[in-house]
Amino acid sequence: MKTGLWIARRFSFARKRFRIINVISAISLAGIVTGVSTLLVVMSVLNGFQKLARDLFTTIESPVQIVPFGKKGIFLPDTLLHAIRSMDVVGEAEPYAEGEAVLAAGDKSELVMVKGITDQSHRKLVKDIRASDPLFQGETLSAGQQLALRTNLSPLKPVKIFSPELISLGLESLSDPYLLPALEIPQSSISSVFSVQRMFDDRYLLTSDMFAQKILLFERGEYSGIDIWPEKGISNRRLEQRIRAWLAVSPMKNTFRVRTLEDKYRAIFTVMQLEKWVSFSVLMLIVLVAALSLTGSLAMTAIDKQRELFYLRCLGLEKPQFMAIFIIQGGMTGIAGTAAGSVIAWGICRLQELYGLVQLPSKNAFLISSYPVSMHAGDFITVGVTAVLLCIAVSLYPARKAALIATSRSLDVKTN
Repeated sequence: MKTGLWIARRFSFARKRFRIINVISAISLAGIVTGVSTLLVVMSVLNGFQKLARDLFTTIESPVQIVPFGKKGIFLPDTLLHAIRSMDVVGEAEPYAEGEAVLAAGDKSELVMVKGITDQSHRKLVKDIRASDPLFQGETLSAGQQLALRTNLSPLKPVKIFSPELISLGLESLSDPYLLPALEIPQSSISSVFSVQRMFDDRYLLTSDMFAQKILLFERGEYSGIDIWPEKGISNRRLEQRIRAWLAVSPMKNTFRVRTLEDKYRAIFTVMQLEKWVSFSVLMLIVLVAALSLTGSLAMTAIDKQRELFYLRCLGLEKPQFMAIFIIQGGMTGIAGTAAGSVIAWGICRLQELYGLVQLPSKNAFLISSYPVSMHAGDFITVGVTAVLLCIAVSLYPARKAALIATSRSLDVKTN
C-alpha cells in the first residue's frame, strides 16, 4: 500500500506530456470543492431553519414530555414531579392540561386546542416571548393571532368555550337528570393575543391549568402530562436519554411514557428532514459530475504513463497493485476536494453566524433578518465520506484499464 501511495502521488504531481490532463484534473478537483462546499452550506442553512422552528415550538411546548399511556388525563403523584425536578439535567418540569374544545364567539364557532399551564410555565412563556404583561389572568384566555383574526377575537371580548364531550353529556342528560350540573358551559373573555409560531397562532388558546381542567371536564389535580425543559448547557437529546433511562427502571414505567417534540409533531419534522435529504441527493449530483470527469483524467493519465507502467511491471508489480495506484489517485483527489470544500463551507457558515452577511429577502415577513445556519458534524462526515466514496468508485474503471495497459501490451509498443 505504501508503494501504491508513493507512486500515486508521483503520478498526480509529476509533469505530463499532455497539458489537457492537468486541466481536466483541475476541473475535477474544483468541481468536487464547489459541490461539497455548496452542499454543506445548504444543509447548514436547512439545519438553521429547523433549529429556528424547534425553538419556536419550545416556547409553548417542551422538548420532552411525560404523558400517560392511552389516557386523556391522569393524576400526577407528587413523588413523580419531585423525582423529575431533582434530576441534574432538568431545568424545569411543570404539569399541563391540554385538549380540544369548541370556541363560540358571537356568531362564529371553531374547534380549537386549549392548553392550561401553571403559573411557573406562564412566567417562563412571558419571558421567552418578551411580553410586557401576563398573557391571561384567572379564567381568561390568550388566543393565537391567526385564530383571533379568523374569529374576530379581541381583548375583553366575551366567549364561550366547552369540551366536545359536553355535547354527548347533553344527550345523556335527557334520560339522566343527574348529569345536568355537568352541562354548565364555561364563559370567559379574551385577555390577549399572542404570536409565536403559525401552528400555535392558528389554533391554540392558552389559559391557567385550573381553568383548562374546568373546560376539558378534568377533575381538580388531573393533567395531560408534564412539560420538561433541560438545564442550561444540557442538550435536548441528552435530556431525553436521561428521562427514558430513569423511567425504564421506575415503578411508573407501565403508566407513563416519554414523548419528544419530534414525536408529537412527527409530520412537520419529517417534512423538514425530507427537504434536507432531498437537497442532499440533488446537490450531490454536482459532486458526481465532477467525480465522473475524474474518470477521464485518470484514464488519460494511464495512457500518458504507459511506459512507466511497463517499467513497474518489470519490477514485479501485479494487476491489483496497478489498480491500487489509480484508485488511490482518485481517493486522494476526493479527500483533497472534500477537505477544501469543508473548510470553505465552515468559513462561510461561521461568517454568516457571526455577521449575518446574507439577509432574508423580506425582513418584515420573518422573525429573523438573515439566513440562520447550524453546522452539524454528522452532515460534514456524511458529505465527506459520500464524496470520497464516489471518487473511489469512478476510479475503478480507469484503474482496471491501467492494469490492462500495463499487463497486456508488448515490450515494443510500451518502450516506443
